[in-house]
Amino acid sequence: MTNTDLKALELLFQRPLEPAFTTRDSGKTVLELPDSFYTDRYRNDTEEVGNRFSKDVDLKIPIQELSNVPSLEFTKKIGLKNQFSLFNNRHRDIASELITLFMGAPNLRQFVSLCVYTKDRVNPVLFQYAYAVAVAHRPDTREVPLTNISQIFPSNFVEPSAFRDARQEASVIGESGARVHVDIPQNYTASDREDEQRLAYFREDIGVNSHHWHWHLVYPTTGPTEVVNKDRRGELFYYMHHQILARYNVERFCNNLKKVQPLNNLRVEVPEGYFPKILSSTNNRTYPARVTNQKLRDVDRHDGRVEISDVERWRDRVLAAIDQGYVEDTSGNRIPLDEVRGIDILGNMIEATPVLSINYNFYGNLHNEGHNIISFAHDPDYRHLEEFGVMGDVTTAMRDPIFYRWHGFIDTVFNKFKTRLNPYNAGELNFDGITVDYIEAKIGKSNTKANTLLTYWQKSSADLAAGLDFGPSADGNIFASFTHLQNAPFTYTFNVTNNGARRTGTCRIFICPKVDERNQALNLEEQRLLAIEMDKFTVDLVPGENTIRRQSTESSVAIPFERSFRPVGADYQPKAADELARFKFCGCGWPQHLLLPKGNAQGMLFDLFVMISDYSQDSVEQPKTPNDACSTAYSFCGLKDKLYPDRRTMGYPFDRRLPNANLTELVGAFGNMAKTDLRIVFNDRVIDKA
Repeated sequence: MTNTDLKALELLFQRPLEPAFTTRDSGKTVLELPDSFYTDRYRNDTEEVGNRFSKDVDLKIPIQELSNVPSLEFTKKIGLKNQFSLFNNRHRDIASELITLFMGAPNLRQFVSLCVYTKDRVNPVLFQYAYAVAVAHRPDTREVPLTNISQIFPSNFVEPSAFRDARQEASVIGESGARVHVDIPQNYTASDREDEQRLAYFREDIGVNSHHWHWHLVYPTTGPTEVVNKDRRGELFYYMHHQILARYNVERFCNNLKKVQPLNNLRVEVPEGYFPKILSSTNNRTYPARVTNQKLRDVDRHDGRVEISDVERWRDRVLAAIDQGYVEDTSGNRIPLDEVRGIDILGNMIEATPVLSINYNFYGNLHNEGHNIISFAHDPDYRHLEEFGVMGDVTTAMRDPIFYRWHGFIDTVFNKFKTRLNPYNAGELNFDGITVDYIEAKIGKSNTKANTLLTYWQKSSADLAAGLDFGPSADGNIFASFTHLQNAPFTYTFNVTNNGARRTGTCRIFICPKVDERNQALNLEEQRLLAIEMDKFTVDLVPGENTIRRQSTESSVAIPFERSFRPVGADYQPKAADELARFKFCGCGWPQHLLLPKGNAQGMLFDLFVMISDYSQDSVEQPKTPNDACSTAYSFCGLKDKLYPDRRTMGYPFDRRLPNANLTELVGAFGNMAKTDLRIVFNDRVIDKA
């Protein structure tokens, strides 16, 4: 890969609505297109526009002619100004064909040319999705950093008035260093009359919604087999969303709200309204709202049809399969839903992935079509020419309270399967000769109490310039400030005794709420379903006493703030090789600033649970592919081009029923487990990020 190839690929993530021939990289770089690459609108003006945008730039990157010009007729069913949805079957199939086209480019130079040629001829969100999937999966683009979606299409994440202020600031103040930060307001989607607004800081967090998009980019439902068919993909769909739901329900307890009521009946009115107040990047219209007590209806639109009865039929077939203990493939063969592969089969079947579902025509498209029915509730038959609401877009779906109700229902289906499995027995839980003697979590300052952790509000900023199309190009930093939940970094310290030879273990850390929103104690089964995975890592255990220390910032679940909101461009990339590698690939993961639940002012009590399991039963023999530079968030995102690095089922030991009456009995029965009370205190003040 040449430097200009790398640069060209990075530039295609910037200013997605502008033609490919305009300047990028703060006005420093331009792509020099062959005349044949210009669209009909500019074909007669190639010399004029080429000269205009190539003046006063530092770098001109010539783009090679295509050896084979593709037909893009298949993309025309999604108009340039239409919304694009991964939940829509037609859109998904078009994206699959485009990804296949990109993956099939014979070499890197032709891949660059193909992407530049395609960019101005297809829907911009479709292009950015298919392009990002291809960059993430082609072996010759491993070094290309994926720009966070919030910086490509910031209007999907930011209150619209901020853009007016940002463009004004950039137009009036020439030097970016002298520009003031544009402030993004908090709580702009509803007043405190709406109880659900207490969770807006979670649902509307930029990092949360960026994670959801990036996960679906890494694990697309359609495309070439090598892109879609990944190790334990269906199980990861279940587990990642299960953990989101557990975290959301615990946040509800922190805000004196009860758990989410699963949306298991699509024929009753939906009491939760939602008015998103954000703009679609493609047509500059607001995402449609859903009023309070909206009734869901069959969807009958030009680009998709689905009846509520379809979803009900698929639901009943999936539930019947769980009751029977097997699914039937297209040839009528019975595939058992066992404790090893069952959850993975169900995950691929429920999402659903057409190429991986055991029987797509019979078990249907339960998860995605539920999203579609909800997202078109305001205009199911297209009589008002409205596009889908936020539930139809993976970048915005998590903003809506009903996302958690729908996934609450999906999670009950998965849990129905999990409860049919036998509880874990002693042989599956114990690690003979290993005793966890002491555990604590402590903020680094010397005067802090052990097992008392702190959350607070923090004001941070992100650069919107890369996604502000048709704005000032030179010296283009345009920062927006926003307030989000944050936690004080802390350190785990565990004392572990090994009464045998030197060996390796897997340390598994969870926190479980002790009480609900009414301060009523939770039983073990309730805690199991609400257990939040905090970290997982291997430990070497020498004979005798061992002290294990682990920083909260090293979590296998989360990625640092800087990876969610990193500035665009080479000037901001780390210089050290290892840091640069992590910078480029570590875009998938739960945001570090939401690693801890909010807690409350009095200090909300949790059980801090630690388990050391036998690594010889956990380890996975990996293929001899190059090591991925990013492994920090593998619990949710896996490892690039490798197997999921834990043989146990995801969420172990809380993914199945446990043999004891309560958590105290459980840790009392197994020396390789321990728990202690953990208090999370919320300080209701705003601190500026250093």
